[in-house]
Amino acid sequence: MTTRSYTSNGLDPDITWTVDLDRCTGSGECVQACPMRILILDEGKADCVDIEMCISCCACVNACPNHAIVHSTC
Repeated sequence: MTTRSYTSNGLDPDITWTVDLDRCTGSGECVQACPMRILILDEGKADCVDIEMCISCCACVNACPNHAIVHSTC
């Protein structure tokens, strides 16, 4: 399994966001669902550009049709 993973610094609790690149098909549904606009598609795969801005709403996790995103608080 190939992943991209980010962990916040200083947030309580720390947030970890991980995408399984093998499962991500680049549909962009997570990007559209994120109210903080911190997700992008990079080379056709989901990526988080600023984990510190994440509000732990779990919209990205719920929107992913392939269950490729894991969020530590969801």
